[in-house]
Formats: sequence, structure tokens, C-alpha cells
Amino acid sequence: MLCDVSAKKAVLARHAWKLMFDFLMRTASQRTASLGRRGLTPNDARALGTLNLDEGRTMRSLAEEWGCDASNATWIVDRLETVGLAERRMVRHDRRIKLVTLTPKGQKTKADLMKEFHTPPPELLDLERVDLEVLQRVLENLPPKQVLSAAPDRRRRDKRQDRRPNA
Repeated sequence: MLCDVSAKKAVLARHAWKLMFDFLMRTASQRTASLGRRGLTPNDARALGTLNLDEGRTMRSLAEEWGCDASNATWIVDRLETVGLAERRMVRHDRRIKLVTLTPKGQKTKADLMKEFHTPPPELLDLERVDLEVLQRVLENLPPKQVLSAAPDRRRRDKRQDRRPNA
């Protein structure tokens, strides 16, 4: 009986996710147009979303968060530097380390993008208020980003430890 309940829940979750994903894909042209007006790509937007003006990030931490290798992260940061949205800064106590931060232009671009990205598509505005309230409550129950991103890091560390020779 428990397996039957879990299977039904999985079917519901899969269908709900399909509907959300399909809606995001149908409305992608709005986000793509916003990026296009700025000469940016979806990867550029993802990078801008993880960077800020005051706190620098190492290339390694960016590559891990973006789920790519360091050379790809370097290419993305190089692109952002070329258009004046990001910069690499030396760390005083260790000149080998460079931290990536947004420039003031990058901070403004990020804010403008997020404002446009967070503007609801017309299809959402066409929903009844009660439906929007239910949707909001449901989405607020999803775990925050930190909880979701912590698990893969832990598994990766565990796998590295498993490969170590026994001492």
C-alpha cells in the first residue's frame, strides 16, 4: 500500500513538474528577448545571478555551482569581463587567488534583468486570484536553494573519500 501511495505521488509530481517546465519553456522567448537586447546569453544570466558587487567568488566555486569544468567557467567570466559586467580581483593575502565580482555596470544589468525576469507573463496574470494564491503557497513550500545545492556537494566529497587508499 505504501509503495502504491509513493508511486501515485511520483506520478503527480512528474505531471506537475512537466506542466511547470512546459510553461517555462513556452515563456522562454520573453527571457531570451530580454537577454538579446543586452547581447547576453542564458549562461551569462546564470553567471550574473551568482555574482555580486562586494563579495568575490573563486573560479572553482563558480564552476562547482554552475556544474561545469573550470575552463568553461573561465570562458563565461572572460565574456562578462569583455562587456564590462564582471572583473577579477587579486586577493591581498594570496596573489595566486583571483575573485570574480560584478562591476557597477554588472550590478545594474543584473538588477534590470531580474526585474524583467520577475515580471509575470500574461498567462499568469490571466489566472484567478485564488489560483495564484494557491500556486504561491505551493511554490513557497519548496526547499530553499541552499538545501537543494548542499546534497550534491556532500555526495561528491564522499566519493572522493571512498577513492582514498586505506592508511
